[in-house]
Amino acid sequence: MEPHSLRFRSSVEKDLRRLPAKSRSRCLERIAELRLTPRPAGVRQVIGGERTYRLRVGVHRVIYQVDDAARVVTVVTVRHRKDAYR
Repeated sequence: MEPHSLRFRSSVEKDLRRLPAKSRSRCLERIAELRLTPRPAGVRQVIGGERTYRLRVGVHRVIYQVDDAARVVTVVTVRHRKDAYR
């Protein structure tokens, strides 16, 4: 099976720059894994989002959308858990 492609909203770059280096690398590592497994164990669907999911990476959350028909994972935001759902 062909892996999904990754897309990032333009605001994600700014979100990642705000993170400490160690957290940033962990988030990017987990995001890269989404190409092969867009819904890994422990991922939850965001309430009110039909194709929107959240991935826990320590105290940070990666909010992303999956389009299975186009085989695309779009990262929407990467934030601290207290700010992720606002």
